[in-house]
Amino acid sequence: QVQLELSGGGMVQTGGSLRLSCAASGRPISGYSLAWFRQAPGKEREFVSAINKNGAAYYGDAVKGRFAISRDSAKNTVYLQMNSLQPEDTSLYYCAASGHYCASDGCTRIPYDDWGQGTQVTVSS
Repeated sequence: QVQLELSGGGMVQTGGSLRLSCAASGRPISGYSLAWFRQAPGKEREFVSAINKNGAAYYGDAVKGRFAISRDSAKNTVYLQMNSLQPEDTSLYYCAASGHYCASDGCTRIPYDDWGQGTQVTVSS
């Protein structure tokens, strides 16, 4: 089991940027597939991005070209750099970890066993 602590949410204007951090403890993140999800009020949870054990990155269609996922094994932390933010990106963002390997769309379907507490991102128009 890995514990995940999120930080970096906040409020930004349309077109702005934010970076979310998800610091892991308990296990090295190199052994996990790590993902970001988001959920807005009244909507289903949405896959945002994932980085697998090999470091390959995958993105949901809504964020391709604007968001970038990365990880720093030395800091045991995964990041989500969010650029060109739009009001529709407003949501509660979560990071999650899975012991399963994933690739491409498979990263949306593997079970994620460990979740962070969520951080709010609000984009004003």
